[in-house]
Amino acid sequence: MANVSFLGLGVMGYPMAGHLAAKGHEVTVYNRTASKANAWAEQHGGWAASNPAMAVSEAEFVMCCVGNDVDLRSVVLGADGALTGMQKGAVLVDHTTASANVARELHAAAAEKGIGFIDAPVSGGQAGAENGVLTIMCGGDQADYDRAAPVIDAYARSHRLLGGPGAGQVTKMVNQICIAGLVQGLAEGLNFAVKAGLDAEAVVDVISKGAAGSWQMENRYKTMLADKFDFGFAVDWMRKDLGICLDEAKQNGARLPVTALVDQFYGEVQDMGGNRWDTSSLLRRLRH
Repeated sequence: MANVSFLGLGVMGYPMAGHLAAKGHEVTVYNRTASKANAWAEQHGGWAASNPAMAVSEAEFVMCCVGNDVDLRSVVLGADGALTGMQKGAVLVDHTTASANVARELHAAAAEKGIGFIDAPVSGGQAGAENGVLTIMCGGDQADYDRAAPVIDAYARSHRLLGGPGAGQVTKMVNQICIAGLVQGLAEGLNFAVKAGLDAEAVVDVISKGAAGSWQMENRYKTMLADKFDFGFAVDWMRKDLGICLDEAKQNGARLPVTALVDQFYGEVQDMGGNRWDTSSLLRRLRH
């Protein structure tokens, strides 16, 4: 069992930190909204700190899950940031979906202080976090990953080191690129089936058992057909992620024509007021 800190208690971080406590780790938490950290500590029996530096002062491992590059730099590099309080030899594991550039920046800043850094964005959504079955894509140094792996096991079904600093974030970009195209294709297929007068549920029951089957089809088609889009990953978050993908593509020369198009479609969903609808709401755009 380890002394662990968790920075950021959003819809993902709150249950992830809970799994660490449930596995017997000693957990100290920090959240920008202090009342949430206090509520977590009361529920799980850990401790709440008033700033990141205090939260990490005795931690062997520091887990972080915040909103974006700006939030990440603030909580790690700020005046009271994690790197001002972490012990030499500790490992910082960042679960934020952020840019590969900031991952490399933080890896370098941590290394100067003798601290390990793993970029480790997650897939599986809120349900995956709550059930402790996330898939985690990691980048960094093998020795740091090997040390952190048993702690990450508390909330992950699978995790793997994909390469050096930034490799986890780039892998998460691949994940989001694939999801964007799949959801748009599923939305178009379901809309086409309805317009053709077919029983769309019966259609999915058949085609899901063949080459068209996917996680998105199995887990989203019923709510999509019911015009319910309040379950899963929000459009605002997906647009943030796709923006990261498109920026990285400008650097590495990859062409992402479908991703760029679907990003525009999500922009139209936002214009419809769907900022907090889940990503399968691409179907509503086709209906209207």
